[in-house]
Formats: sequence, C-alpha cells, structure tokens
Amino acid sequence: MNKRKLFAVLLLIIIGVWAPLLLIASGYGQSAELSFPHPLEFYNDSHLENVSDILLHRIKSDPLNLIVTICFFAAIIHTFCVGWFQRKAEEWEEEHAELQRKNRAKPVNYNGDVVESVSFRAEMFHYLGEVEVVFGLWVIPVFWAIAFKYGWNSAEVYISGVNFTEPMFVVVVMTLASTRPISRLSENSLALVAKLGKGSTAMWWFSVLTIGPILGSFITEPGAMTISAMLLAKQFYNKAPSAKFSYATIGLLFVNISVGGTLSHFAAPPVLMVASKWNWDLTFMVTNYGWKAVLGILIANTLYFLYFRSEFKSLEKVSTKDQQKEAIDWELREEEVPLKITIIHVALLVWTVLTSHYPALFISGFFVFIGFRKATAHHQNDTNLKPSMLVGFFLAGLVIHGGLQGWWIAPILGSLSEVPLMLGATFLTAFNDNAAITYLSTLVPNLSDSMKYAVVAGAVTGGGLTVIANAPNPAGISILRDFFPHGVSPLKLALGALIPTIIMGLCFMLLP
Repeated sequence: MNKRKLFAVLLLIIIGVWAPLLLIASGYGQSAELSFPHPLEFYNDSHLENVSDILLHRIKSDPLNLIVTICFFAAIIHTFCVGWFQRKAEEWEEEHAELQRKNRAKPVNYNGDVVESVSFRAEMFHYLGEVEVVFGLWVIPVFWAIAFKYGWNSAEVYISGVNFTEPMFVVVVMTLASTRPISRLSENSLALVAKLGKGSTAMWWFSVLTIGPILGSFITEPGAMTISAMLLAKQFYNKAPSAKFSYATIGLLFVNISVGGTLSHFAAPPVLMVASKWNWDLTFMVTNYGWKAVLGILIANTLYFLYFRSEFKSLEKVSTKDQQKEAIDWELREEEVPLKITIIHVALLVWTVLTSHYPALFISGFFVFIGFRKATAHHQNDTNLKPSMLVGFFLAGLVIHGGLQGWWIAPILGSLSEVPLMLGATFLTAFNDNAAITYLSTLVPNLSDSMKYAVVAGAVTGGGLTVIANAPNPAGISILRDFFPHGVSPLKLALGALIPTIIMGLCFMLLP
C-alpha cells in the first residue's frame, strides 16, 4: 500500500466515522441555547420514574447527548483495539525495513543529507495504537459535534471550562516521583521491609504491592502508582515472569492503588470529589474505608502470593541484569544520592501534594525542580517527560468525555438501592473514571449516608478493572507496558484484577 492509498484509506475513515456524526449534529440547526452539557434541571423530567423513560426523554430533548456518548464508547472500544494497531504497525515496519534493504537506497532531505526512512502507515498505526492518545483523538468529533449544534463559541466554552487540574498534577507528580533521588529513597525504604524475607523477589513483590498503595493516601495515588510501578519493574517484571503472573500482578496493583488512597480525604480523586460536600474528614475515612482497604489488600496479596509461590522460586534463579529492559533506565551514575539533594526533592514532592488543587502553585514548584535538576544533573537520571505528558493527555481527554456523560449516569445511580448502587458504581467505573462517578453521585438528590458510602465504595473497588477506571492507571501502563508484548491487553488486565476487585467489594460490603 503506497502513501496515496493509505492517505485515501485514512480520509475514508475520517469521513465514514466522524462525518456522519457531524452531519447529524449539524442537521439539528443552530440553537439559541448555548449551554452544553445541559444542567440536569434543564430536562424537567422529575415526574418520570423509569430510567429508560428518563434517558429516552433526554435523548429526544437533545440528541447530541447520544452522539457524544457514542463517541465516548467508540473511544472505549478503540482502547481494546490498540494491540491490533501496534501489531500491524510492527508488521509494516518489518516490511519497510526489508524493502529498504532490497533497494539499498538511502533517502535524502532537501539539503542532500541522508535521513532515516520511515513507514508512514506504520507510524500512523503506532499513533492509533497509543492508548494514551485514544480519548484525546475522540475529542475531535465531540468538539465539532457541539460546534455544529450550538456554535463554535459553545464548544470552545465547554472545552476551556473543563477542569484540567488533575491531568496537570499527574504530569508533575509522575515526573517528580520518577526522579532518581525519590526512586532511590523509596527503594531503600522498602528494602528495609524486603530484608525481612532476605531481599527475595517474593518479599519485594509483597512489600511493593502492600506498602506502595497505602502511600497513595499521603503522596496521592499517581505518586504511589509511579513509585510502585517503577519498583515492580526493577524487582519483579525485570525477571520475565509468565504472562499469567504479569497480568495478575498489574491487575492487583491497579486495584490496590485504587483502594489504597481511602485512608485520607485528600489524596484519592474519587474521595476528594465528595469529601467537602459530604463533610468527610480523616477520621471518617480511616474508620469507614481505610482499615477495610488495608485488610482487603493484605488478603488479596496473600492469595496471589500463595497461588504463584512456585513461580517465585523460579524467578529467584533469574539474573536481573540478564533480563534488563532498555525502557527502564536503572544505570545509575553513582550508588548513593547526597542527603541534601534527596531532602530538596522530598520537599518539592510535598509542596506538589499540598498544592495539588492549585496549578499556579504546583507548576511553579515544577519550574523550580527543572532548574534544580539541571544544577544537580550529575546526581540525576535523565528526565523523560514523554510518559507523563502522554498520561496527562489521556486524562485530559477522559475528563472532557466524562463531563458529558452525566445525562445517563446520574439517573442510573439515582435509581439504585444500596447493594445495587455499589455494584452499579463498580461496573460504571470500568467505563469511566471513578472520580467522575463519585462526582455525579453528588448531583443525585437525597442520597442517604449508607448510599453515599456505597457509591464511593463501589467506585474505588472497580478502579483496577480497566485503564480508564482510575486516574493513576495510565501512569502504571506507561511504565510497565514494555514488559507486555504488544501492550497491555484490556481483557487480560480485567481478568487479573477481577479477584482482588471481588475481595475489596466483599470487605467494603460485609465488614461493619
């Protein structure tokens, strides 16, 4: 397939998939109503009791609701296809390389300099196979659909009015948590625990998956995810465990991180969304959620540990250096980081956590870090902003889509009793960020205390089922993806997280 044919195919995809949505939206005509998404009061459907009647009424009131939700679910389906895109891209890269070897021709630029030839179609499919790109890509038809229905200004106001604080914060905290002083401090701290098991792979695995997620209640879940994933990469994934064990571990990590932030009211996004509105404080979180989460983490870790105990023995015989992955830079220029540099890095991380809701402050702190990092480069690893920027882009796209789904999520949540509400929140979390689920629950009138408990318990319980279920999950994917051939399979991730999810759900549901 030459470039012209590939361009034609991509053009047909754009016209065939996106254009109909735009044409349908444009067919509605320009409206005087400039607010989209509409507040729930706009629909005047309080007299309707059946959920299906409410949803049909809201679609008839504004069919654009259905269009933006179709785009949202198309993005979810796209995430399940990224492995196929990557495999095709690799096949075409090999074909291109073979063709270049046969031709023995070196392409040159306009200056006559020899440049490296690339396959256009392979690069395009690599782009479509980046899971972090998916939701941002599907924002494009959403933006134009709103623009055609309500005008450019309405689409512009919605996008610019979305709160991007969390994506920006994740970019900063991921970068800081992955620096050499912080990763070295984390590794040395957990090494003290691992020594109880003589520093074995099994003890490292158990320590990281137990202590790392609990840190999420204090240094935020994205920070805990970054540190835990990096340590697992070095101490566990580097030894090439089986695919089954690899998926079980990443599923367990995602679930543990999701519930591990419930010991406080300020570190986990799904808790943060409701804490101030429902007057939940630190004591409330520890007594109602925190201790149950810790118990659930210990039970799930122990079950997985016992199930895979025979594989741990084989991993002990593997040399870490023999299995070293180039994607994780553990080649350190010196063994120890000076204490004063570590203290400054910790101070910058603490500043970022304390100011996590104020971008002007934590981004200013990030600029200080950039200058300090350059001045102490001989004590640092290279700072790679690409993973954190991609994760930030993923979350930015997700919050744009999530802000348009209240028209159908809120009625579903409001129609359920306690146990179905918890199960429903767990299920919905798999298809939307759990922070969005808890935020929408605050819009449901007359929720009892028990129902408030149930919806948050369900949201954090389901936070490990998919990459989009919890904000830190893309950070874990970006760090560990190279240990999975063709990327992390969404289906296998869900299967790996299923048992821990059930355990956490039972702990929150049955314990007093």
